[in-house]
Amino acid sequence: MIDVAALLGDAVSPEHVLIGDAIGDDYGHDEALTATPETPGFVVRPGSTGEVSALLQIANEHHIPVTARGSGTGLSGAAVPRAGGMVVSFERMNDILEIDTENHIAVVQPGVTLEQLDEVTAAYRLVYPVFPGEYSASLGGNVATNAGGMRAVKYGVTRHQVLGLEAVLASGDVIRTGGRFVKATTGYDLTQLIIGSEGTLALVTEAILKLYPRPEHQATVLAPFPVLEDVTRAVPAIVASGIGPLILEYIDTRTMSVITANVGLDLGVPPDIKERALAYLVVMMENAHADRLDEDVQALGEQLAGLGALDVYVLPAQAAAQLIEAREKVFWVAKANGADDIVDIVVPRSTIPDFMAKVAEIGQTHQSLIAGCGHAGDGNIHLSVFQPDPEQRYKVMRGLFETGMALGGAISGEHGVGKEKKRYYLELEDPTKVDLMRRIKAAFDPHGILNPGTLFD
Repeated sequence: MIDVAALLGDAVSPEHVLIGDAIGDDYGHDEALTATPETPGFVVRPGSTGEVSALLQIANEHHIPVTARGSGTGLSGAAVPRAGGMVVSFERMNDILEIDTENHIAVVQPGVTLEQLDEVTAAYRLVYPVFPGEYSASLGGNVATNAGGMRAVKYGVTRHQVLGLEAVLASGDVIRTGGRFVKATTGYDLTQLIIGSEGTLALVTEAILKLYPRPEHQATVLAPFPVLEDVTRAVPAIVASGIGPLILEYIDTRTMSVITANVGLDLGVPPDIKERALAYLVVMMENAHADRLDEDVQALGEQLAGLGALDVYVLPAQAAAQLIEAREKVFWVAKANGADDIVDIVVPRSTIPDFMAKVAEIGQTHQSLIAGCGHAGDGNIHLSVFQPDPEQRYKVMRGLFETGMALGGAISGEHGVGKEKKRYYLELEDPTKVDLMRRIKAAFDPHGILNPGTLFD
């Protein structure tokens, strides 16, 4: 009988191998609402790429399922391990290895959190722009899910910011992809293939990230609208105006009421405007120059008034920060209020009005409350579904996904498919594409040990 724990202890030292009662509950789940927690057989905490390589060699030889784990803030069940399998936790690999100010690059290990990176880059007046709403999220998890967030309308998502990776294959072989350059035409782009693969192709042990100058001045504009369609139709016009918003969000009135009440925030909107408003548009802008920012705010206010806004408010800095933070925490508020599932469908932003009209119809047909908000600037719609009956909820979820895909969108804009959206993905996605992805998976991971059950059965 092979003593797997002893082999793992040889790879990382025994104190970094957890088994039995030493495995805390957190290692068995992420934040997906519908996922069932599982207890892994082993939790290992490597401290270097070499140790990750040794661990995967052992897992590959003995066909042990492996699930990578960062901060566990994912929302799709991709960090839920196989019962009896191995969790590779990157909590010890949390160093920022370099800030390259000449090339505007950060080199980080996967356990580095967004908050940690932001604190360090601020000292250099630089910023890593991807922020999916949870500063405790790890960069490794962000790479695995191709995380996005509210700032995607200006900066794009994770795959637009990653220049290169160090990754360990299922065999234990270590590869480097990309580098400190923006583009290359040398063979297949393995960097982009690994990004968003949800731990099914390789374990990322290092990432080279783009940094940007950190603008000193920001302003946030709030515009209530009487009709949701007016909000969504205003978005392309704002993007086309050239002001380059950092954040462009829509929030329905129900969600706005709940999230502001959750943090005790009064935005100063008069009661008569609140009564007439059906949705809000939140636009944050930034600039290195205060006078140019003021000009953009003035132009935006005039544009919003012409697009049907009931009024336009430039929020005080503290209120703006509170509102953005409240919006970023909307998942936790929905969870606390009993949401049964969440979706993060992405559609072309020009089709948002059509999509939202269908959302209302689906909710009415299946007697389900569907509330939410979204990154209107890039078409990423976040919805909380309140429907406790599993059969009815399946119909709601499938209807939402089918509608989004029919409009040229995709099932997930940033949370990933994981285990919890896999059923819909396999039912609705082009089977030829799924088969090709299975073959790619087999080429990277012949024994299927990396995050089995994620994306594919």
